[in-house]
Amino acid sequence: MLTLTSNPKNISQVEPFIETLIKQHAINPELYGNILISVTEAVTNAIVHGNQADESKNVCIKCKKKTNQIAIQVSDEGVGFDPDSLPDPTAPENLLKIGGRGVFLMRQLSDNVNFIDEGRTVEICFAL
Repeated sequence: MLTLTSNPKNISQVEPFIETLIKQHAINPELYGNILISVTEAVTNAIVHGNQADESKNVCIKCKKKTNQIAIQVSDEGVGFDPDSLPDPTAPENLLKIGGRGVFLMRQLSDNVNFIDEGRTVEICFAL
């Protein structure tokens, strides 16, 4: 588990956490990039959007490993959101917009994404 205060500078702590996770759980190194990008996007969203970069609020990253899957949960202390209300970043009107691709990337790079607790927790699953 890793707990971060909601300062965008703390996003840099995700990479060493994922590197340790890969080694500890003997996860195929080919999954490293997909896990790193997905979790970094989730943590960025949690800090910036969920907790509004309020350093009195934390972001927590947890890992659950099963025989054939690893699930990484990223939780914030924000008000939550409806992931189904996000605009489609592949729609022509959104292609040139900066941002708005985090959840899309998580869904593309992982095997499953679940939103829990009204969107305050995202669970990103990878088949092993």
